[in-house]
Amino acid sequence: MSSTAPPSGIDHVDERLLRTTPLKKFLARPELGSVVGALAVFVFFSVFADSFLRASSLGTVLYAASTIGIMAVPVALLMIGGEFDLSAGVLVTSSALISSMVSFQMTANVWVGVGVSLLVTLAIGAFNGFMLTRTGLPSFIITLGTFLMLTGLNLGLTKLISGTVSTKTIADMEGFSSARRLFASQLTLGGVEFKVTILWWIGLVALATWVLLRTRFGNWIFAVGGGADAARAVGVPVHRTKIGLYLGVAFCAWVSGQHLLFSFDVVQSGEGVGNELIYIIAAVIGGCLITGGYGSAIGSAVGALIFGMTSKGIVYAEWNPDWFKFFLGAMLLLATLLNAWIRKRVEATK
Repeated sequence: MSSTAPPSGIDHVDERLLRTTPLKKFLARPELGSVVGALAVFVFFSVFADSFLRASSLGTVLYAASTIGIMAVPVALLMIGGEFDLSAGVLVTSSALISSMVSFQMTANVWVGVGVSLLVTLAIGAFNGFMLTRTGLPSFIITLGTFLMLTGLNLGLTKLISGTVSTKTIADMEGFSSARRLFASQLTLGGVEFKVTILWWIGLVALATWVLLRTRFGNWIFAVGGGADAARAVGVPVHRTKIGLYLGVAFCAWVSGQHLLFSFDVVQSGEGVGNELIYIIAAVIGGCLITGGYGSAIGSAVGALIFGMTSKGIVYAEWNPDWFKFFLGAMLLLATLLNAWIRKRVEATK
């Protein structure tokens, strides 16, 4: 019989070679704490809100979750890579404003504005990534600067061009109906209406999960988040990886921005401020660590679902909506503590 003991002089065996039980693998999943939290929130509002379990409420809850979840996915990947983006909330509004104002001022097909918005939004994401990698400043400082600049530009340019703090209507322009079908339509299944953003959300979660678990780029994300210097030493293109992550945030901000525009036709220039914190909260509730190197796209989806259930559950329970932030903060703390406890238990049994 061959021995499984490590050779003489070697203190330990690579943990990737150690056998583990299915239970330990399950407990090590980063989204476990958020799943437990989601079940608790579901049961809670099922008891205290009579209309929460109605079929019609399902579409409303999922829609609220999807508007956060679309952005929580790339923000989660960015956090796994060890960085933040405080400009993500206002970037959504910037994307919508660009589409609207370019289309209106050029009196062109709205798809022209949508295309220009995509290019500009991606350029802003690339700017964040480039400044981060070239200056060496913390992403908190870089994206805080971008946040402030975009907030000022959104308001200043909108008032300069439109004369007010909101854009002009583009509902009568060519291409509006087709763009609305893509970004803001709704489907009816079993008598329940579902917004198309739910499909965007599910698709992005599936794509991000595949990238993280099945591609080289996914390995790079975890490596960079675990330690940029160590990742660089083994050949990981750290700068390209981080710029790519910021481009991912920008793309999803573009999708969210187009939904905002084609849902309501006009855009208020001051919208989006503060949403970046909600995206980060959803990612952290979903199991992402502030320090990077750990998390999942599925966890961010569960975190967004908790947000949707909480925001609508309070309404269905006919409570004062001022309590929403309290419940969200409490869930953030509980999910983080539960994740930390689970990780310690798993590490203790290795």
